[in-house]
Amino acid sequence: MTIIEAVIQGIIQGLTEFLPISSSGHLSIYQHFTGNSGDAGFLMLSVLHLGTLVAVFIAFWDTIWALIKEFIVMIKDIFTGKFKWKTMNGERRMIIMLVISLSMLAPFYIFKDFFVGISTDDDIIVEGICFLYTSVILFLSDRCVKGKREPKDITVKNAVTVGVFQGFALMPGISRSGSTISGGLFSGFTKETAVKFSFILGIPAILGGCLLEVKDAFDTGQTDIELLPFIVGFIVSAVVGIFAIKLVRWLIKSDKFKIFAFYTLVLGIAVISIGIIERVLGKAITEIM
Repeated sequence: MTIIEAVIQGIIQGLTEFLPISSSGHLSIYQHFTGNSGDAGFLMLSVLHLGTLVAVFIAFWDTIWALIKEFIVMIKDIFTGKFKWKTMNGERRMIIMLVISLSMLAPFYIFKDFFVGISTDDDIIVEGICFLYTSVILFLSDRCVKGKREPKDITVKNAVTVGVFQGFALMPGISRSGSTISGGLFSGFTKETAVKFSFILGIPAILGGCLLEVKDAFDTGQTDIELLPFIVGFIVSAVVGIFAIKLVRWLIKSDKFKIFAFYTLVLGIAVISIGIIERVLGKAITEIM
């Protein structure tokens, strides 16, 4: 993999991780057309995801730091018998609800190998179908009545809903941010709460997935790689990710979020069409052009 390819993938990841259009789907399509797929390509996906995690920490540091401090106090209250469900403040309730949402991923990781296979195979029809699914949930969530739930108002039912939506986003082409933001909007969250909850929820989910894939790569002996492209991709995805987060916050506040529903609709139709053509011809479209 060249430096230029790493930069391109870093830009794609930085933008699409936070824009509700699926980073895994876009990178899967990019790798399909460039041939940068397989185990090394999937290892690059993990590194790029770690880069965008840095962007989340930078963009939401005040909230994350407040949650860390509250978590320490909460643990103390649990061991001293002072913890009370009914009197939780906003930060403490958000921590509990994030844990509940995250736990919803457990059943989906049973099918981890299936998701990996779709991301690294030579067929892109499934990715196209997933883009269409993303389009549908973005369109429907945009039509929801504006919610009023702040972090202090999030219920267990809301957390489970967002967590299930995130589980389906393990499929390439289904946007994680789009799914969890939509799940929040369906649950009556305010737009700012939906975005904040979505991006902070992505920290342990993405980190855990990355560590598992890195471990798998080392277990299969996929360690003979050039380090520089991975470093470049990591940095680019982090920098671009910071700007993408700011863009998402502005778009959702200005009621322009539905533009991504139309984008993923067109993209999904195009990807499915190309995938069908490739199946009929028995070869990748890049070999024909």
